[in-house]
Amino acid sequence: MKILDKYIVTTFLKTFFPLFIIIMFILLLQTIWLFISELAGKDLDLSVIMKFLVYAMPRLFPMVLPLTILLSSIMIFGSFAENYEFAAMKSSGISLQRAMRTLSIFVFFLGIGAFIFANTIMPMAEKRFINLRKNIVKVKPALVITANQFNDLGDINIKVSEKYGDNDRYLRDVIIHKKATRPGNFTVIKAVSGELKGNKDSDLVTLILNDGNHYEEVQQTSYKKRKKLPFTKTYFKKYILNIDLSELGDVDIDAQQHSKGYNMLDVNELQAEIDTISGSINNDLERMQNQLTARIGFDGLNKNIKIDSLKTTTNDTLQINDYFDTKQKVKIYQMATNNVEAIAKNMESTKSTRLRKKRGLNKYELSLHNKYVLGISCIILFFVGAPLGAIIRKGGLGLPMVIGVGLFLTYHFVGIFAKNSAEENGIPVFLGSWISTIIIFPLSIFLTYRAATDQSVFNMDIIVQPIKNFFTKRSSKSEK
Repeated sequence: MKILDKYIVTTFLKTFFPLFIIIMFILLLQTIWLFISELAGKDLDLSVIMKFLVYAMPRLFPMVLPLTILLSSIMIFGSFAENYEFAAMKSSGISLQRAMRTLSIFVFFLGIGAFIFANTIMPMAEKRFINLRKNIVKVKPALVITANQFNDLGDINIKVSEKYGDNDRYLRDVIIHKKATRPGNFTVIKAVSGELKGNKDSDLVTLILNDGNHYEEVQQTSYKKRKKLPFTKTYFKKYILNIDLSELGDVDIDAQQHSKGYNMLDVNELQAEIDTISGSINNDLERMQNQLTARIGFDGLNKNIKIDSLKTTTNDTLQINDYFDTKQKVKIYQMATNNVEAIAKNMESTKSTRLRKKRGLNKYELSLHNKYVLGISCIILFFVGAPLGAIIRKGGLGLPMVIGVGLFLTYHFVGIFAKNSAEENGIPVFLGSWISTIIIFPLSIFLTYRAATDQSVFNMDIIVQPIKNFFTKRSSKSEK
């Protein structure tokens, strides 16, 4: 490596690492602010908080790394141009492409490293981050009760509008959903006020409710009775609930119970999960088609009938009035109506299930593409920032920072809108992941070409020169 290459790489790294740390620190503060409700008031050890921050850092890399490369390249090459270092290079026969060559190789390997990082470290950190958050929620559950939202407390879900009094022991407007062995919400308790009582040495918490009602859904074996939604309602002056918190008190912060999220898998695992979900969607469609065919009875038709030999008619050829009496007609119409309603409900249920699975499939596919997008975007944004810095000929933290942040925010928000649209089947998943990179790729080629040929971003002479010529002619005519 020549002295010039060492100088350029060293200057780039001296700017890259401090800028990376600053941007990471800013976004990490934002992450803490987003999850402050899960950390505050839990009396957590410093080691647990440090684990939370360490596990949260890798999920910020897809935003921090491309932004750092863009800003560093703009600042470094802008500083070279501002200090006439590029002029000295060109006078020695060194072009912009030659000056960018070593850094281009470095950024290329950095992009490969970003893909490896996204495929190995990020899924592992995301898995630990999600599990740590879920385990933190279980620590000191008496503090989990937050006003105006449902809180998981033992075998109930509780919502209160206000907490007041000593240690927030008194509650107002209490709504409780009791958990059941079967899936569903069948028991609801509503009370005007409540009070929490407990002992520090005991795992039991007593909840005393005042002036409320107890609602419980009655399960019926008959479908017609279930459609009426029967329930029992009991008024109470005072209702006492004893909540056992012994299981929640012993929480393993490092427990790993959730490992199937779309951000927790590497490329091979994502591909396997995508194949599984796609097969499930296809099986649902095939099952629905078979059920429709069985209900309609198409397979039972006589295949020996030649359709071409039948006479065509514009009227209904099935005249049931000629073959059945009134009671039989009513039964036939009822059977037909029930059959159509069942088919319509089946299709609607299959459609909603398919949409839900398709959204999940889209998230897995987006996560798969994003691992490749991260590495490619780092390389392309370098070829946007380096020539742009050489063109604007301004280094430091002023104008380059403004231009770089503006470019990256445009790139980032286009990607966010495209990904949201892809999740809802608005656009293809591939386009949702790659559209921002596809848009910025021609810009990198355009800027590299303009910088290599010593041209500005836009040639304003094409617009300004005709105007100057017009006024020059006017002034010369007026003088004559």
